[in-house]
Amino acid sequence: MTAQLSQHLPPTLTRRPRGPTLPAHRLPDLPGRVAIPAQSRGEPGPPSPLERFNTAPARDAEHALLACLHSLRWALRIAGHRPYPDLASLLAAADEAAYDLSAEELTEALAAESLPALPEDTYTAAHTALSAAHAAYEAKFGHVFVISLAGVPEDEALDRVLEDIRSRLANDPEDEQVVAAEQLRHLARGRLENLLGGAGNCANTPHGAAPGN
Repeated sequence: MTAQLSQHLPPTLTRRPRGPTLPAHRLPDLPGRVAIPAQSRGEPGPPSPLERFNTAPARDAEHALLACLHSLRWALRIAGHRPYPDLASLLAAADEAAYDLSAEELTEALAAESLPALPEDTYTAAHTALSAAHAAYEAKFGHVFVISLAGVPEDEALDRVLEDIRSRLANDPEDEQVVAAEQLRHLARGRLENLLGGAGNCANTPHGAAPGN
């Protein structure tokens, strides 16, 4: 019986000798293999201009805003709605508040504006023509001429100012008030972008600054 069972058992498997193996606790030293250091937690960077504006004392924020558009209610409204998640939200709020300026507030804001600055190399004849146009504008409308030159090349600024002031002299006071309010809104928007984009402080505007900022 034993002999018969042994005939049906599978033959004994023989082990082939294996080559040398690496220890389980280390990796092979492959050429070019470098260690990757763990990422360290970086120090937080300085706050952005928008973050500083959001956290500034109310008086400081209002002062900066008044330098961008001289309307106390406009400045209080924008400062009172802080914090803003991004610059686009702040600019949208500034636009909305500018649309709500009353006639008295518009007059107050226009009174704080200065004449658009001219390029340093403007020739004398252009100064004379522009001075005459400004005088005619102020005599008719009672305030300085305001215009946003954002996006206008510097070498075209003088022609744009002369063209616009002569065109707007044909407006009646009510229509010109609407145009001036829109230009003030653009000016305030550009000044806010400069202030919070890190390009400088609005404290230099609106008095003596280049238009369109």
